[in-house]
Amino acid sequence: MEIIKAVPNQKIIKNLLIIFLSSLLITISAKIKIPFYPVPMTMQTFVVILVGITFGWKIGVATISLYLFEGIIGLPVFAGTPEKGAGFSYFVGPTMGYLVGFIFATFVAGYLNFNTNIFFIFLKLIFSVSIIYILGVSWLGNLIGWDKPVLELGLKPFLYAELFKILLLTILTKKLITLRKFI
Repeated sequence: MEIIKAVPNQKIIKNLLIIFLSSLLITISAKIKIPFYPVPMTMQTFVVILVGITFGWKIGVATISLYLFEGIIGLPVFAGTPEKGAGFSYFVGPTMGYLVGFIFATFVAGYLNFNTNIFFIFLKLIFSVSIIYILGVSWLGNLIGWDKPVLELGLKPFLYAELFKILLLTILTKKLITLRKFI
């Protein structure tokens, strides 16, 4: 009887460990950056989509929620922290739309069926990443004003890097999905 009770607890512990380690991976990816203003270029979008594909939408959304919570309470997990501030005040700055977009992009990447051909995998990944940029540019435009070159600041500098990340994820996706069976 004790063995039967232990199995669900082991799964919970394993999932919590995955969520914590994935949040740590997103933090590390936030620190790998090319400085742009007002939004830095990082590897976060790659890791956010990777987490969704690899672990599914439930663990993916839990991971992003933990990551955002860590940042909001002041831990230096975001790309510009601690040098550009920390906590809630940093969260509601220029990158908030992108950060919130992580939740939805991870959900989509974890929810969509990627057991298709490589072309449809590529399109689904573009859709997932697009969510981040739609919310990010929308927030940025509302924050700094639409009279500013919002697309030049919040989208165009990132297009080639995102294309590279999406191509890399497209190649890796079939392998990543097989990991779900073992989790």
